[in-house]
Amino acid sequence: MKQVIAVIKPFLAEKVLESLRLAPIEACSVREVKGYGRQKNYLDQYGDSEYSMAFLPKVEFSLWVDDSRVDEVVRQIVEVARTGRMGDGKIFVLSMQEVGSVVDIAAAAEPEQRTPRKAAASKNPPRRKAGHD
Repeated sequence: MKQVIAVIKPFLAEKVLESLRLAPIEACSVREVKGYGRQKNYLDQYGDSEYSMAFLPKVEFSLWVDDSRVDEVVRQIVEVARTGRMGDGKIFVLSMQEVGSVVDIAAAAEPEQRTPRKAAASKNPPRRKAGHD
């Protein structure tokens, strides 16, 4: 399994998401991010300090894809997100060493500590409201 991280222009995010709807991905998360690159990397003087004024809005897609389908997913993102101008974005492909579900990991770690709801409810009988006997 590999993680594909694509950082693209915001106005193309809906198109990319639509194209990925039928893509062979295991999971996807989307975030709004800000950053800068070669298209606007200048600094502004404010008082005695320099501040970067180049943070541009972007959208970041994190996708988890089977190894055999990574090229297909990356090609699909590039087809939709490429305008041919500077600042189109970046795509990173990372290898995943281990993948697990939170539910599966929790169940494997603590199987004896789970108690049925009925047993827990019988220990604490319902309280009566004051003044209603």
